[in-house]
Amino acid sequence: MTGTLINVVTVLCGAAAGAALGARFPERWRQGVMDGIGLVTVVIGMSLALQTKNVIVVLGALLPGALLGEWWRLDDRLRRFGDWVEARGGRLERWFARGQPAAPGRMSKAFVTASLVFCVGPLTIVGSLQDGLRGDFRLLAVKSTLDGFAAMAFASSLGIGVALAAVTVLLYQGALTLSAHALNAVLTDAMVREMSAVGGVMILGLGLVLLEIKHVRVANMLPALALAPFVQALAELWQRYIHV
Repeated sequence: MTGTLINVVTVLCGAAAGAALGARFPERWRQGVMDGIGLVTVVIGMSLALQTKNVIVVLGALLPGALLGEWWRLDDRLRRFGDWVEARGGRLERWFARGQPAAPGRMSKAFVTASLVFCVGPLTIVGSLQDGLRGDFRLLAVKSTLDGFAAMAFASSLGIGVALAAVTVLLYQGALTLSAHALNAVLTDAMVREMSAVGGVMILGLGLVLLEIKHVRVANMLPALALAPFVQALAELWQRYIHV
């Protein structure tokens, strides 16, 4: 859990610094920061998605995963949680905003956006596995550094709600680390690769949201990450025993 705890601290510190400094930035500066983050997010998403060796596996995980997410209304639940916190965290938001009125839903948007960015990607999966199995948290230390700067950039535009993503990092990344022994016995390199590709597609969708090109309910696609290993296993069985 060492790597995850470091990650939580860097997210909190980065979010606090970004929120405090962001109130002093002109709106056009904050918009420029968000545009830059959005473009980089698109590039990262594309690079991860293109790692796939079988796009059918990615599609086979994303479609049912998105249906499950829509059925469970994951995006709505995450946003309602963020709104609930926002309603009770107005004092903190106003303190960082230095008297500037916060836009409705700003904290929930910050929470959902930052949570997805910090928790989707190969560093989260591979780093958590290495930390849990070998006590080697070097990959998560690298991820923590990246997340700290990302949290600062996000918070400068979206506010202190980005700090709430530290809870998501602790729960999600911590759970992966604690269950690393079981996961390592099941997951193959190909499964991890396709999970990363699915995550890349989700990050690409998030980039479109940040650039305000299209509102993609990325949170509803989260079940696809869990489905990807099973779809990859089915593809391997098809190639080995059925396909001639």
